[in-house]
Amino acid sequence: MTIPNFLGVDTIFFTILNYPMSYLEFFGTIFTGWSVYLAAKNKILTWPVGLVGIILYSFLFYQIHLYSDLLEQVYYFVTTFWGWYLWSHIKRDGSSQPGELKVSTHTPTGNLMAVAIIFGLTWALSLFMSHIHLIIPSLFPVAASYPWLDSFTTIISFVATIYLAKRKIESWYLWIIVDIIGIWLYYQKDVAFLSLLYLAFLVNAFYGLAKWKQDLAKYEQKIS
Repeated sequence: MTIPNFLGVDTIFFTILNYPMSYLEFFGTIFTGWSVYLAAKNKILTWPVGLVGIILYSFLFYQIHLYSDLLEQVYYFVTTFWGWYLWSHIKRDGSSQPGELKVSTHTPTGNLMAVAIIFGLTWALSLFMSHIHLIIPSLFPVAASYPWLDSFTTIISFVATIYLAKRKIESWYLWIIVDIIGIWLYYQKDVAFLSLLYLAFLVNAFYGLAKWKQDLAKYEQKIS
């Protein structure tokens, strides 16, 4: 099988309950799900594993016309290396040696700014994506699907990824919002396995939130 065929959304790996599963959707989902699970477990392996899922999902979202999600994968690709660096090279307080970046909470002011950024950029991105098939018809010949909702989850994911890289607990609240919307959105786009993955993501997000709160409590108790 050639690489272009493997990366085609219509190249079927297997069929389950009359649902045709492409190689692209299956392996993209496996690697992405594994990465999210590792993030909840606070494991640095989340970043390299996530890279594989990002690449595969880039091909998937382009072919199902979720262009904001495609842009999101480009963003993830860049921030993955940044997050990987932060998780492995942050120095301990007062130390010249690399150490683990501790779980923490963001400031109320920072969170309010994040909310304002989310809604402002969602409006701008959705406006652009609504017209991208007219602006760049050679690359995007079909109009974007659900441009506002897709843009909203994309921008939230942008902010959540920054929070995740900095090990801020608030990242999990943002992922919960993204996961709830994603369950419905991907089901509507007939990628049911991806919709099911987002259901698992939702469960994992609640687990990650509880786990990180537990880690924060242990760290605060240790330094008190």
